[in-house]
Amino acid sequence: MSPRRNRPKAADASGSSADEERSGRYGGWQSTESWQGEEWSVRHVAGASAEGKTYRCPGCDQMIPSGVPHVVAWPEHSGVDERRHWHKACWNAKDRRTSRVQRSRNAPRF
Repeated sequence: MSPRRNRPKAADASGSSADEERSGRYGGWQSTESWQGEEWSVRHVAGASAEGKTYRCPGCDQMIPSGVPHVVAWPEHSGVDERRHWHKACWNAKDRRTSRVQRSRNAPRF
């Protein structure tokens, strides 16, 4: 049996370690995806980081309860005002959904 390694892993060829790239302020990892002809920054948020906050998912127009893991996505060319919180399943199914969400007349728009 080999001894346990207590040293941090070496940096990769780009000079940054995999842990720096994968983990962020909210305990999730961030990536870039292409959608609707744009590059989107996508951050996966852990449930513990979302404690005490609720958001409305633009994919299904339902609330994301406090403490539920979800995805935050925004176009790369825009600022923090364009961030939207999505259920993971809704973000993954965004291409299969209709372009317009049907709401009742009295439903609030978020």
